[in-house]
Amino acid sequence: MSKHLPIKTLINLAEEELEAATKKLGKLQQERNEVEAQLNSLVTYRDEYHARFTASAQEGTTAQTLRNFQAFVDTLDSAINQQRVLLVGANQRLEAAKPEWQQRKQKLGSYEVLAARGEAVQAKQEARLEQRDSDEHASKMLRMRAEKA
Repeated sequence: MSKHLPIKTLINLAEEELEAATKKLGKLQQERNEVEAQLNSLVTYRDEYHARFTASAQEGTTAQTLRNFQAFVDTLDSAINQQRVLLVGANQRLEAAKPEWQQRKQKLGSYEVLAARGEAVQAKQEARLEQRDSDEHASKMLRMRAEKA
């Protein structure tokens, strides 16, 4: 059974930090996707509304209906612009979180490399001890045989 190395504690902490950063990044990505979906819905609705109005207006329309249409389209355009601002903010938050996630991942990787090196050194030391014990045992067996002879 291998000894518990202090690096294992650091690895566990780094794994927890990476998991938290991954969750944060996932949440920000989900928020960004939701904002983008809302923006796409608004743009699609505006385009469809405009197409329907244009088709019905070819048969004739009143000035009041035209003003109402323009006011509603202006409201939709305002909502679209607000949603675009939200999307820019969501993209910025997402991009700002990526370096933190990369740093956490790199930190964990560094600790894992150090742990692997430590385990390799420990395995080499154990192999040397086993070889020494084996050599001593073989030497003892030869002396015992020599004494009997």
